[in-house]
Amino acid sequence: MTEPVRALIVDDEPLARDGLRIMLGGMAGVDVVGEAGEGAAAVKAIRTLRPDVVLLDVQMPGQSGFDIVERAAPDHLPLVVFVTAYDEYALRAFQVHAFDYLLKPVSPERLADAMARVRADLLRGAPPRERVLDVVDTVRLGAGERPASRSRYTVRFAVRDRDRYILVRAADIDWIDAAANYVRLNTRGRGFLLRMTIGDIEQRLDPAVFTRIHRSTIVNTARVQEIRSDPHGDYDVVLTDGRTLRMSRTFRDRLLGR
Repeated sequence: MTEPVRALIVDDEPLARDGLRIMLGGMAGVDVVGEAGEGAAAVKAIRTLRPDVVLLDVQMPGQSGFDIVERAAPDHLPLVVFVTAYDEYALRAFQVHAFDYLLKPVSPERLADAMARVRADLLRGAPPRERVLDVVDTVRLGAGERPASRSRYTVRFAVRDRDRYILVRAADIDWIDAAANYVRLNTRGRGFLLRMTIGDIEQRLDPAVFTRIHRSTIVNTARVQEIRSDPHGDYDVVLTDGRTLRMSRTFRDRLLGR
């Protein structure tokens, strides 16, 4: 990435914004494109400035950082470095989803490390923006206080739709198929591409809800209406919308053994 990282600072404390702006201003390859001190202004700035990354205070009056993410996400979902003084359960949620956060007071060294991570994600060309939503859901549901297995499944995916992002709930997905280095989330008659392998997305989905039926296909078991066998030992899986998917012998016990 040759262009500077375009950063937006969101914090209700002027001194905190000043500190971040001064530290970022001393970093090569970072351009602070704007600041906001409250929720509505932050959402507007994200939508209009379309930054690469937002340094976002979690705790603000009126609207939290999580509220801002949810409101802005359908228009533009940048990478987010959460700035927080949250307690330990929330920090565990950030750690579970491998997303970056800064503890107040922010040190120059820690900020530089966070921006290096941001640049590395941007260089990969397809930042895993749905991880931002994972953090929001995990913290809000208090999953950090529950067994780790409850907090690792993705609740929503952020997928590109022309010049905006759409939030697709996992529960609304009918089936998923692999397409080279992408998967297609099929929901309500539409398909959305996501840069992820079929194996990666399988790990992010709740196995009580989703089952892999082929090396390139995962199905929401709630959408399965009928299973038909053929003379060769393979099966056709018929969904509630009438679509038929192929289930191979390798994976049949996963669905038939339920």
